[in-house]
Amino acid sequence: MEVISVDGIVVSTTPFKENSKIVNIFTKDKGIIGCVSKGCKSLKSKLRLPSEKFAYGTFHMYYKENGLSTLIDGDIKDYFINIKSDIIKISYLTYICELSTNVYKESNSEEVYPLMESAILKIEEGLNPKIITNILELQYLEFLGINLDLDDCVKCGSSKVVTLSLSKGGYVCAEHRTNEPIISEKVMKLLRLYYYVDISKIINLDIDVDVSNQINHIIEEYYDEYSGVYIKSKKMLKDLEG
Repeated sequence: MEVISVDGIVVSTTPFKENSKIVNIFTKDKGIIGCVSKGCKSLKSKLRLPSEKFAYGTFHMYYKENGLSTLIDGDIKDYFINIKSDIIKISYLTYICELSTNVYKESNSEEVYPLMESAILKIEEGLNPKIITNILELQYLEFLGINLDLDDCVKCGSSKVVTLSLSKGGYVCAEHRTNEPIISEKVMKLLRLYYYVDISKIINLDIDVDVSNQINHIIEEYYDEYSGVYIKSKKMLKDLEG
C-alpha cells in the first residue's frame, strides 16, 4: 500500500475491536476513504484527535483503493470551537456532513467536497447556519439531478416570471402558472442568489428572518418531494429548532 496525505474531514466513525475505530474521511482528492485507526481510543494515542468525528485537517495513511486504508497520523487544521460550543450549530454540521456524503455517493462529483468545506468554514466564522445550509442544499440539487431553473420561465423561457413551481422545476411566467402560490420578488431574487453565490466568498448575511424561513420551507418541501434523499439528522435539527 502506498503512503498518501489527503485533506479532509471525518464524517463518521464506527467502533472497531477493543481500542480502535473505522473512520470515514471525506477527502478533497479521493472521495470518501474508510480507514482503520488502530489504538486511537487510548488517551496517549497520536491518532485520538484525528480519529474523532468532524476532525478536519490533513490525514496521512497507508492507502488501499479497494478496501480499508490504515490511518498513520493526522494534522488538525481547525477544531471548530465555535460550532462545537453550540448544539444548533453542531446539528447543522452533522446534517451537512450526512447530506454531503449522500450527495457524493449519488453523483461521485469532486465538486461536492469544496462546497461542503466552504459551508462548514463559514458557519465556524459565525455566519447564519440555516442560510449557509440552504445555500448548500440549493447548490447540491444539480448533483442530485433535480436542479431548479431559477433564471427564466421553465416552460417558455420568458424573463417575466411571477412565481416558483416546484412541480414544474423552476420559475414560471403568468401564462404558465397554474395553481402555484405567488411568492415575493425578494424571495425569488434570493433563491437565485443562493443558487449562484460562491459560498467561500460570502462575508455577511443580512437577510430578513421571515424571508429566510420562507426559503428554508421551499427547499425542505422540494427535497422531501423530489430528492429521494433521507437524512436522519434532519429530523433532529428540525426538532431542536422547534
